[in-house]
Amino acid sequence: MNILIISGSPRKGGNTELLAEAFAKGASAHHHVEIVSVRDVKVNPCLGCNACFVSEGNSCAQKDDMALIYEKMNQADMLVIASPVYFYSISAQLKAVIDRFHNPIRDTFHIKRMALLLVGAATLPELFDAILTEYNLCLKFFSIEDAGKVLARGVKDKDDIMGTSFLEDAYQLGTSI
Repeated sequence: MNILIISGSPRKGGNTELLAEAFAKGASAHHHVEIVSVRDVKVNPCLGCNACFVSEGNSCAQKDDMALIYEKMNQADMLVIASPVYFYSISAQLKAVIDRFHNPIRDTFHIKRMALLLVGAATLPELFDAILTEYNLCLKFFSIEDAGKVLARGVKDKDDIMGTSFLEDAYQLGTSI
């Protein structure tokens, strides 16, 4: 299976990246895994112009790195979303990528499973509720199977995730795929 992980952290070597790498390590024993980090691509927010609905090949009016992500998504059987949590939501950089899935090219993708990896500084029980609602709506809308989640609370500063069970949880989730 081809697994694409989109990591929404702008911070190199941060907790979200470590969590994504742990998942990838677990999954790569039996699958091809690729991580795309939002900090390494230039993706503009969706303009809502709907040019992609009428253009040949559903090409977007914007010429940025989203075309590369579309290509990778077209090859993926599974998508993993990894993000730090800022004000009860995913990172703005990752949100820009997800909003660009507005393009009807998404209907040509073969993604059958998704997983979610989240890292938040707070320990509130409802910390991830808004993101989980959006995630579950996407699963339902696209008829995609939930492959699992790792929700890391109380992880704020760089390397805070070290010494927690979250990296092992992500690794185990990866091996279960």
